[in-house]
Amino acid sequence: MSHRPSRLFQNLSAKVAAIPMVLTAMVVFLGGSLWTIVYSFTDSKMLPRERWVGFSQYDRLWGTERWVVSIENLAIYGVLSLIFSLVIGFVLAALMDQKIRFEDAFRTIFLYPFALSFIVTGLVWQWLLNPDFGVQSVIRALGFDSFTFDPLYNADIAIYGILIAGLWQGTGLVMCLMLAGLRGIDEDIWKAARVDGIPMWKTYLFIVIPMMRPVFITTLVIITAGIVKLYDLVVAQTGGGPGISTEVPAKYVYDMMFRAQNLGQGLAASTMMLLSVIIIIIPWAYLEFGGKRRG
Repeated sequence: MSHRPSRLFQNLSAKVAAIPMVLTAMVVFLGGSLWTIVYSFTDSKMLPRERWVGFSQYDRLWGTERWVVSIENLAIYGVLSLIFSLVIGFVLAALMDQKIRFEDAFRTIFLYPFALSFIVTGLVWQWLLNPDFGVQSVIRALGFDSFTFDPLYNADIAIYGILIAGLWQGTGLVMCLMLAGLRGIDEDIWKAARVDGIPMWKTYLFIVIPMMRPVFITTLVIITAGIVKLYDLVVAQTGGGPGISTEVPAKYVYDMMFRAQNLGQGLAASTMMLLSVIIIIIPWAYLEFGGKRRG
């Protein structure tokens, strides 16, 4: 009992300094989330109003083709982005970990796209994928007249054009996170694997990667958070087109709330996005903190 008061008042100045941040988080994030959920059950239009309609906004939401297409697009983009980001990022990190020459220069080059805003990235890749003066035009100028590469103008594959831009920007960050994890591996492990004659790919697959579990979990959460809020790239590259082929949930929310002036519908879509984030955070928190508590 005598130790409890002393522990309570340890680092008191730091705890007092954290009070404004905690209150801000409670009021802004928690309060805003609750407000969003409550008013998603109303028929609010341009301004919020307390006219309850139950789950009708959600029924209408999941009955709207545009929303369903946006979910499908996000699923395609999300799964492929997770796979390719982790694979490419880890491979680049493994290559960089070989103490290559000009490592600092290469690391800067790979990480530089992450410093750009999504709008700039989207505009750059809109230009690169433009069939009139982008990659297709350059290849055809070299004599390959039948070459075709215009994903942003083909509704069936337009989402993959968005994916290319997203991978170009985000893979560098994944590489740096993986490289930091690799640099934390004890050098004796590598020496022991070489002495035992274990092939390098088996060392990575069965020894190194399991040891980097916390790095992979953190990277997974960062990538997934970026996937859920995907908006800027789509607006900059395609504006959701051709048609609704590159529509995403965040853009649907924006258009409902600020263009269609249908606040209730926009908040219902926002609540579904919030639910997806919660589904991501709970397993991460369990893996990150539950295992430590058991240990």
